Amino acid sequence: MMYFGHIAGILKDPKNEWALIEEEHYSAKTVFLTQISILAAIPAIALYIGVTQVGWSVAGQEPVRLASSSALGSAVLFYFAMWGAVAFIAACMHWMEKTYGGEVSLDECLVLTTVTATPLFLSGISFLLPILWLNVAVAGAALVYSVYLLYSGTSKVMKIDEDRAFMFASSVLTVALCTLVGMLAASVIAWSHFVPLVYLP
Repeated sequence: MMYFGHIAGILKDPKNEWALIEEEHYSAKTVFLTQISILAAIPAIALYIGVTQVGWSVAGQEPVRLASSSALGSAVLFYFAMWGAVAFIAACMHWMEKTYGGEVSLDECLVLTTVTATPLFLSGISFLLPILWLNVAVAGAALVYSVYLLYSGTSKVMKIDEDRAFMFASSVLTVALCTLVGMLAASVIAWSHFVPLVYLP
């Protein structure tokens, strides 16, 4: 759980905090069980509460809410999709690293991915109020900061020079954006065939 002690530092002074994180070593098991499992729960739980208790409205109309059973299925799928996304990006990072001179373990790739995604996980709290412009604004700001964390931390964690780190981070960002698009497409398929959305009257 020591990772959570770095969150404030990552948000306030990321360059210094990356150096501290690089000195510590976390196993993949530790990252998944004590970090991603908690961070991924933030947007999933907030989304469930937001769409079942608050609801969303379009053009000032009455709020629309989802049935609890329908929202629960979507929230659970969303939760594990975030696990899968982090694992996939870390695996791609580990596969690509030798091209850019990296020689680190999958564990360290997973740490870099998780820390980089932390602002996005935390931004999920905005789902408590499912207001489109608010959610987009918060997620957009979190995405910008996550990109900054990726570019500022890659050199330290992957132990490569700044020039190669920039190119490597750009490749990772491309993978992450493709993963995001894949998650959106998978969500549409899931809502259509596996966990159809049920609206409350």
